[in-house]
Amino acid sequence: MEAGKRTINDIFNQNKILEIPFFQRSYVWDEDQWERFISDMEFVSHNNKPYFLGSVILKQQQTNSGQSVGDKRTLIDGQQRLTTMNIVFKVLALKLNNFYLESLFRLPMQNNEIALQHSRNDVVDFRLVMNASSLDLLKGEGNVIRAFNYFTQHLDASQINPQNLLTNLMFVGVDLGHGDDEQQIFDTINSLGVKLTTAELLKNHLFGKEDIERYVQYWEGVFESNEEVRNYWNTEIFAGRFQRSFLDLFLYSYLQIKVQDARLSIRAEDKIEFTKMEGLFESYKQLILKYRIDKVELIAELKEYALIFSGNFDADVVNRDLSGASGIERVNAIIFGLETTTLIPYVLYVLKNVEDVAEREAIFSYLESYVMRRMVCHETTKNYNQIFSDRLISNSILSRDAIKDFINDRSDKIGFMPTNDEVVKGFKESKLVNKQAAGILYFIETKIRNRSYHSTAMAGLDHYSLEHVLPKKWKNNWPAVATEKERDFRNRQLLTLGNLTIIPVSLNSSIRDAAWNIKKIGKGATKGLDHYAAGLDTFSEYLKCAEWNEAVIERRSEFLAEKANLIWQC
Repeated sequence: MEAGKRTINDIFNQNKILEIPFFQRSYVWDEDQWERFISDMEFVSHNNKPYFLGSVILKQQQTNSGQSVGDKRTLIDGQQRLTTMNIVFKVLALKLNNFYLESLFRLPMQNNEIALQHSRNDVVDFRLVMNASSLDLLKGEGNVIRAFNYFTQHLDASQINPQNLLTNLMFVGVDLGHGDDEQQIFDTINSLGVKLTTAELLKNHLFGKEDIERYVQYWEGVFESNEEVRNYWNTEIFAGRFQRSFLDLFLYSYLQIKVQDARLSIRAEDKIEFTKMEGLFESYKQLILKYRIDKVELIAELKEYALIFSGNFDADVVNRDLSGASGIERVNAIIFGLETTTLIPYVLYVLKNVEDVAEREAIFSYLESYVMRRMVCHETTKNYNQIFSDRLISNSILSRDAIKDFINDRSDKIGFMPTNDEVVKGFKESKLVNKQAAGILYFIETKIRNRSYHSTAMAGLDHYSLEHVLPKKWKNNWPAVATEKERDFRNRQLLTLGNLTIIPVSLNSSIRDAAWNIKKIGKGATKGLDHYAAGLDTFSEYLKCAEWNEAVIERRSEFLAEKANLIWQC
């Protein structure tokens, strides 16, 4: 690897082909960036001082000995800047009638070919622009053509000194050898703010220029066929502390399934390494290399799993009324509403391998019971990755009874299934974060709700707020307690599930801490719990209580625990 300052002439030396690979996005710069670019060009023209435009990372390609071209590089980073630079100098050449400026970006020894060779996304439009013979506006909706038309209309050639640009425009250039790892470079050059996705790197690794038909069939047709499909795979959700795209979550989940294939005999230390979300692309590379995975077979299997994934996983479930029937919809709500993405590999494995609908729903019902019971009891989720990405898949567990036996037979007892008594204790004592508490109450509500009785559907999980009936600031308006022990007991009780309810909006701050009778009926035009919670079967009966106190909280905890133990059977 070599790094240093680079001028335009260093990058475009009339003997160097710069090839934009498959994994690169299309040209996406728009008017905001174009306006700033013109401003930068004018600034450099007037000040005649060095000006840095960011990074350009190139990777050496292997060329056949018979090829006449001396230097062929893959453009890893800098596509947007260098594409814009080419278009600007093309417009300047036409405006100034100075075709030397255009020749800087061509290869005289290669029939004057354009040095910057775009990927299939923009190649037609870019050639149209670079071969334009006049400043007539071009027809087309792509950003490359729009950029040419924008600079044609807005670039004032009288404010530009081309020689000053060629002398003073600088890039941070990084040249990689053929064997250098571009992912490592991206991870270490933090100051450049460069971070390619796993999918972008993986595409380039799996497909070459000769694989266009295979690329279209197995990748573009699955992940990039239209805007709706691209938006689906680009959907970002929280997975732990980080935001991940659906595509990265899928690639991770597929890898976890693949490495458990007994036929591959993956070494234990490699399995551990392959479970890390960071370095996912490197894991794919090592899997393919060390275990001699056939790329064509891998690509075909990726497509098969991807179609199953996109047909079943839906983060928007949190915005819709949740069905009370066991199935993938409720699993989706657990995964995306309660941020339990560690379930995804095993759920994907089940969707692929269990054809019997009844058995599949029984599996999903047990998974819901397992996760929700443990959540009620405030048990750790740290072992979920091992269970759902490793043990259940490696042991080919594909029935409800087999999962139940596996959980009950675990010797470490860390991932145990809580008993009914432990669930009752959880409702009375567990102090959960708001998202978990709201999720538990919402899931119970969707199961016990008499849908024939209620005239309106429930909203989605994300549309409910969590309300402490006995407020945290109870000292202001609620009856006092006599002793410090009673005060501590009340403060513990108010955080438990028996004192919590979901409502479709947050209560007005004027009544949130008010006494029970005001909080219940409201005040003036401000509505209270009688209005917002009357349609919830998990709370409506308790609106009849003349007062709300520790005894009522405990009674409601027992009511909720009874419902939970019936719904989430162990």
